[in-house]
Amino acid sequence: MVDAIEDKRNEFKTKITDDLEKEVISFLNTDGGNLFIGVDDNGNIINNLSNVDLIQRTIKDRIKDNIRPSTLGLFDVVVNNKDDKKYIQIIVARGTEKPYYINGMGMTPDSCFMRIGSSIQSMNMETILNLFSKRTRSNLKNIKSPNQKLNFKTLKIYYTEKGFEINDNFLKKLDFYTEDGMFNYIAYLLSDNNNISIQFAKYKGDDVSNLIENEDYGFCSLIQVTDNILNKFKLENKTYTKIESPTRKEIKMFNYEAIKELVTNAIIHNDWSNGYSPKFEIFDNKLVISSNGGIQEGVTQKEFLEGFSNPRNPELMRIFRDLSFVEQLGTGIQRVLKVYPKDIFEFYPNHIRVTIYFEENYFQKEEKVDFINLNEIQNSILKLIMDKPNITQPELAKLLGVTTKTISRNFKFLLDNNYIERIGANKNGYWKIIN
Repeated sequence: MVDAIEDKRNEFKTKITDDLEKEVISFLNTDGGNLFIGVDDNGNIINNLSNVDLIQRTIKDRIKDNIRPSTLGLFDVVVNNKDDKKYIQIIVARGTEKPYYINGMGMTPDSCFMRIGSSIQSMNMETILNLFSKRTRSNLKNIKSPNQKLNFKTLKIYYTEKGFEINDNFLKKLDFYTEDGMFNYIAYLLSDNNNISIQFAKYKGDDVSNLIENEDYGFCSLIQVTDNILNKFKLENKTYTKIESPTRKEIKMFNYEAIKELVTNAIIHNDWSNGYSPKFEIFDNKLVISSNGGIQEGVTQKEFLEGFSNPRNPELMRIFRDLSFVEQLGTGIQRVLKVYPKDIFEFYPNHIRVTIYFEENYFQKEEKVDFINLNEIQNSILKLIMDKPNITQPELAKLLGVTTKTISRNFKFLLDNNYIERIGANKNGYWKIIN
């Protein structure tokens, strides 16, 4: 049995029906929800689905091709397995460009649907016209890029590494064009070069009075920005030691997986239309992540914290999900709240701030790896080896933002001067710091 009941947000179907698009449209035009395939009216998994991978692809194609406006980034199709029985869950977000309708039929009562309780109802023309008049004009895909000479080498590399095919329709499939064929703001944010500044600041103490580091990770593809910021947080994530006699327990400053969710959320759901970027800050006792735009319209604080999905920028959500920066819709906040309490979030009309406090007062710092006559790169290599003894030179180069040639040269120095040694074979061995 699935962990849900049939209601406004959940619908059960034993198989795919001709009404699939109708069901999805009703969720898009209301508050989002879940459509379960392979589940009876009582929530029992009936185990009659064969070739679920083919069914999954068919569902994705039908939703993408048969519903307008574009649904990219607004739905996810996942195969779940419970008690050795497989069923499909279609997760649908609240639409950002209502009303949604069946492709080729236009915005009419025969094509536009909404969800009332656990049933579907056709919209009347008054409702359709009202929703259309309120359709946001600040949607990023409708805003023209300030620069029309854009390149996407970085984005294509990320997609190629994930096994996607890059063809002549690549940019069109990502919704990078306005209706008149110009590059839109989504394309601008993900292009190799833009004028978007994204700050990472580090302070001494617990306030902003003593700035000791300020780096700008912007002016490139948001995908590369996200990777760089995540690598920076990974590098800053020091290890503390808690003494619980007679044991000694090591713990990180913060839960990196939770921070990864918060960083990607701040970037994906930021209101880029107002010209402001998210900001990332580290203090002696906390880290702070701020994004602009507040909670998306139509979502309460309670719904936000319970993971109801309503992406502000569904096109960005789709791309970040393609590249595995996020998983399925609506799960990121829930994963964060398994580690941290709800009060880490502060909600304001125009932005959201997340504050994660370190438990520094309860932990003694691990002895620092700082040796005389070592440069910053060499000290950083030693710190990362301490954290991950089997780390590779390409991984070190990516984390430190330098070339593999630079890593190789500094590695040779550390080896020649007996700071590190290799234990075991190249494939299965690891690095050891020599005390």
